Amino acid sequence: MRLLFILCFLFSLNAFSQEDIVAREYFKKGKFEKALISYQKLYSKNIKDRKYLSALVKTHQQLEQYKEAEALLLKYTTLVNYPPALIELGYNYKLQNDTLNANINYQKALHELELKPNYAGIIGRTFEDYSLLDQAIETYKKAMVAKPGLNYNMQLARIYGEQGNIEKMFNSYIEFSEINITYINTIKREFSSFISENKDNENNTILRKIILKKIQTDPDLKWNDLLSWLFIQQKDYKKAFTQEKAIYKRQMESLDRVEELANIAYTQKQPEVAKEIFQFIVDNTQDIDIKINGHYNLLQIETEQATKKDYKAINESYLTLLETFGKTGRTIDLQIAYGHFLAFYLDQTNEAVAFLKDSLKLELGNYQLAQIKLELGDILVLEEKFNEALIYYTQIQRSLKNSTISQEARFKVAKTSYYKGDFKWAESQLKILKASTSQLTANDALDLKLLIGDNKSEDSLQTALKLYAKADLFAFQNKKEESITLLNTILKDHKTEAIVAQTLLKQAQLFEEKEQFNKAKENYERIILEFKEGILVDDAIYALAEIFANKLEQPKKAKALYESIIFEHADSIYFVESRKKYRALRGDAIN
Repeated sequence: MRLLFILCFLFSLNAFSQEDIVAREYFKKGKFEKALISYQKLYSKNIKDRKYLSALVKTHQQLEQYKEAEALLLKYTTLVNYPPALIELGYNYKLQNDTLNANINYQKALHELELKPNYAGIIGRTFEDYSLLDQAIETYKKAMVAKPGLNYNMQLARIYGEQGNIEKMFNSYIEFSEINITYINTIKREFSSFISENKDNENNTILRKIILKKIQTDPDLKWNDLLSWLFIQQKDYKKAFTQEKAIYKRQMESLDRVEELANIAYTQKQPEVAKEIFQFIVDNTQDIDIKINGHYNLLQIETEQATKKDYKAINESYLTLLETFGKTGRTIDLQIAYGHFLAFYLDQTNEAVAFLKDSLKLELGNYQLAQIKLELGDILVLEEKFNEALIYYTQIQRSLKNSTISQEARFKVAKTSYYKGDFKWAESQLKILKASTSQLTANDALDLKLLIGDNKSEDSLQTALKLYAKADLFAFQNKKEESITLLNTILKDHKTEAIVAQTLLKQAQLFEEKEQFNKAKENYERIILEFKEGILVDDAIYALAEIFANKLEQPKKAKALYESIIFEHADSIYFVESRKKYRALRGDAIN
């Protein structure tokens, strides 16, 4: 008997569930008469069920049966004290253009807050559901006055955002964060939808003024943090640094935030700001490793900015630092950088090799040894001692299988083989790297594989490809003029071959490195004109846009090129950045 009861119960439950699904499907498909019958059956089984009452009311409204909907709601309000039902009743009157009765019922719902402010959440949400935003605002404000412990500023901010009232939205988010500091990153994400990289954007100005006012009236470091974040979005890293210094000097704790800012400034090509920040780190940290890393980064920037007359001073700086901090595992990055400097800047390859081989004798882990061997391999390639370089790269692959540095070493094996003209072996290594866990290595491998694959079959002697590989090697050896000259030979003697587009691109990149931007511009324009169906056209468009935006100060031309990427090359790897920069030039807020 008990089993029979359970079976009957489960059967009825399943039937009820099926009826619910049927009703929802009818409503979704616009078959409101059939939906009405189903929902009436479901509601009749429990007249206090909010879910089916709401569905039944909406179905009546779709059929313009407002009196029937009104009767249901009036009956429900006599059975249950549930303020959202009053809002639904008011909305039903609104659908009949009866604004008087609509407002009477809205006010009844709001009156409930005087007795029960905690109802604000559900009342406010119901007003929002019916797009009654002014009433929702009134709900949240009234509740916070009645019970100061409540905080509905997040809801208010969202509504103000929908209304386009940006200043009130920013203020509400700020007020919310005063009590809920853990939400600060959520609030930053919300802000990022309304601000731009342009510091003169109206929304940026509004937010900056609000935060500055907060800093003046409430010296809490979270406002400095928020202002620093805003300056970073605007790429104004010097001003962000001012805020980060204020935070550090008040807390005197970790310099991690300052170091992160320095790295951002460097990555975003603001080396002078990066230098200032790294110098601050060096001057203020008591941590030896952080100090060494600061010196390392300063020397990297100084080397990039240096002319030959500066090399002697840089060399002395390296030697002083190595003497101060010692030639140990702690300074391995500094040692590798010095080896690179000796070889690639001072042309002292023998000294560089001897110096790094000496570093290999230190008590080091496999990863640090691999880092040294990677640099040794590069120096040997610089000297065109390809076979010796291959030995070091291969040792890395064997000692740290499947690691990121091992994949990098395999790519260098492929690149070295390519420099030698051994395209078949290079391709075999590049095939393996297609599945590299390092996106950068995988992309580089794909580019080189396409270069070899597209051009090795052009002629049996592979003359143009060998010339290009030699020019590429010259570029690696920092022999830019020799590389440009050899690339000119390809453009002159191999006019009809597929390698021409790649040659123009490589040469343009070298022109940019030499700050010959008009020459680079000509090459990019030629690729766009003559190879518009080729795989390198989006590279050329984006590079040309960057020149117009950052070097030739012609933002209108840059904007048109970014737009071209967005609408004509949506599958390009430059799509996201192009859209962002296009919107910035147009003056939009950046998401």
